[in-house]
Amino acid sequence: MKGVIDFGVVNYDSIFWALVLGVVGCWLLYRAARTATSGVPGRFQAAVEFLVEMVDNQAKGIVHNAHSRKMVAPLALAVFVWIFLLNAMDLLPVDLIPKVWAWIFGVAGHDEHHAYMRSVPTADLSTTLGMSIGVLLVCLFYNVKIKGVGGWAHELVSAPFGTSKNPLFALLLGIANFAMQMIEFLAKTVSHGMRLFGNMYAGELVFMLIALMGGAAAASLSGVLLPVGHVLAGTVWAIFHILIITLQAFIFMMLALVYIGQAHDAH
Repeated sequence: MKGVIDFGVVNYDSIFWALVLGVVGCWLLYRAARTATSGVPGRFQAAVEFLVEMVDNQAKGIVHNAHSRKMVAPLALAVFVWIFLLNAMDLLPVDLIPKVWAWIFGVAGHDEHHAYMRSVPTADLSTTLGMSIGVLLVCLFYNVKIKGVGGWAHELVSAPFGTSKNPLFALLLGIANFAMQMIEFLAKTVSHGMRLFGNMYAGELVFMLIALMGGAAAASLSGVLLPVGHVLAGTVWAIFHILIITLQAFIFMMLALVYIGQAHDAH
């Protein structure tokens, strides 16, 4: 039935690529740690050291608990590398992975329109919301760990409007405070995932439009000018998109650090 969202759908392609690139990201960081030397570093080691130092400095400026940073900083580094790799899949030709998938499983020549394979997991809303929910769970963990169950429960009913000595006003303020806290958690989680999804989905659409433009040009006009223009447009957008995929990974990581840092602050 149209207009109904089926929450039972599982996007196995997004899960597959997220797992594969997660393993690749962990392997790259592991390789950098295993091959690190105290002498003059190579390009790969220097790039990883720069990245580690950058993330560590950001974590120090936001999360002021040194013990928490032992887990939060590596987590932020893993998140940045993972999302960067997921976003970078958008630089592949739009129909390359589906064509290869169809060829491997014998779909080519029969029903290629059903050879679905989304190779950009961050252009899938379920993936980005899953990541933001993961950040939410980490925030809830640190709320309880740092403030204790009682301290966090008191914060939920006493901030942001405070409380009152009058029992009736205290009850009303407690309800309002709790509602505002729940709205804040929900808004931060949804906006966190939607921001990454929206940017990557828009970038994917631009690549598709450029591909369609090239196909239409090749089919309607002879010569090489428009196909060459199609290649140039795709190249320019891909170069610009490198900035976007890096920036979106950085923003997601920074927001994760900010939300975790807020979990350490008492209201």
